[in-house]
Amino acid sequence: MLLLALTISLTLVPGRGAATIAEQRARLPPPALCKDPVSGVWQSHSFNEMYQEWGRFTLTIRRVPDSPTQLEGEIVNESWYGPKTENVRGPCVGRLQYIVSMPGEGRYVDAGEAVEFHGLSWKMEEPLCGIDGGFGYNLDRFSGVIDHEIQEFQTVNNDGGRYVDVPTVFRRISCDDTEDVEPRVTMVPPPLYPPKENRSACGGS
Repeated sequence: MLLLALTISLTLVPGRGAATIAEQRARLPPPALCKDPVSGVWQSHSFNEMYQEWGRFTLTIRRVPDSPTQLEGEIVNESWYGPKTENVRGPCVGRLQYIVSMPGEGRYVDAGEAVEFHGLSWKMEEPLCGIDGGFGYNLDRFSGVIDHEIQEFQTVNNDGGRYVDVPTVFRRISCDDTEDVEPRVTMVPPPLYPPKENRSACGGS
């Protein structure tokens, strides 16, 4: 059922699902090869055309001791609003930017490679830009299947709000949460720099 729902969600808008998934994949770091089929650090990097919103999710998934199916861990979402060309969060120019975290839990069914992982509560980690007292956040819930050949967790996100069956591709980038991984995208400098100092202004040639 999870695989069927994911397939349907990718074909709701003809011609766009495949392109969107390919674009998400192109932004992600190379995969890590791990012994455990599900535990590790998984990352996504997607753009929502309708809301002009970027989101980079990081799932840190661990096995619950003595359980063959239960999972625990954390979800972190770095989100910013801007055009499709702004694939890296830029300077604060009045558009919403924030980082939130959630303790997470879920389950993994090995027979069907099916995974469900969701947030339990949320905490504002960094109110980067445009955050006021009325800010709220819907808990993310990812469900889908793992493709072990390419180390991808192919999911849909349902947060109980405006994100309903939104395709989100995660790639496992680390077997644990002890190493830092940078996104495989080109950093965009701020649009304006101070003028360069004229070092030859005093008697130079």
